[in-house]
Amino acid sequence: MILKKTLKNLYLPSQKEFTIVNVPTMNFLTIRGKGNPNTSEEFQEAVEALYAVSYSIKMSPKKVTVPKGYFEYVVPPLEGLWWISGEEFNLTQKNRFEWKIMIMQPEFVNNEIVKSAIESLKRNKENSSIKKIKFESYSEGLSVQIMHIGSYDEEKETIKKMNDFIKDKNLAKNGLHHEIYLSDPRKTSPDSLKTVLRQPVKKI
Repeated sequence: MILKKTLKNLYLPSQKEFTIVNVPTMNFLTIRGKGNPNTSEEFQEAVEALYAVSYSIKMSPKKVTVPKGYFEYVVPPLEGLWWISGEEFNLTQKNRFEWKIMIMQPEFVNNEIVKSAIESLKRNKENSSIKKIKFESYSEGLSVQIMHIGSYDEEKETIKKMNDFIKDKNLAKNGLHHEIYLSDPRKTSPDSLKTVLRQPVKKI
């Protein structure tokens, strides 16, 4: 099962127009950190750690007893929450970024499964970020989103248009800037990157 396709309205939105969605509570593996993601070794290690644990959980039936409710699935894409402490989020201030990166988990995953995967990997992998992983729920509710095609640095114009859309609809921001990375930047040219941009909002 490809989870992002079963949640198509949330993970595969239009690239031509902004849409307003209600995002349900979902469970994620998460790691929090600070700094420029383009130059931070901490960020790269965090990404590797999240994928390592996510794939360990996916492959768990081949290693241990099949978890209750398990089904075959494709590991969902990397996501990120981004902010600058005490200020409006600004893409040009990368060195001041604070972030929480995360990967959504299927409903059968629980604390016990995550703990088992982390303990197993801590014994076999030299990545200190694995022990920083948390398993937590995240709720966004009412949100505005769009599919951005292009480089991460070109998101500025799309975000500006999103802010204008939010104002025009008599809404206000109500949460952190959220990005969902549908493309692998190692294999995709910058002008072809697909990134879901999402902003939680509330009615004024």
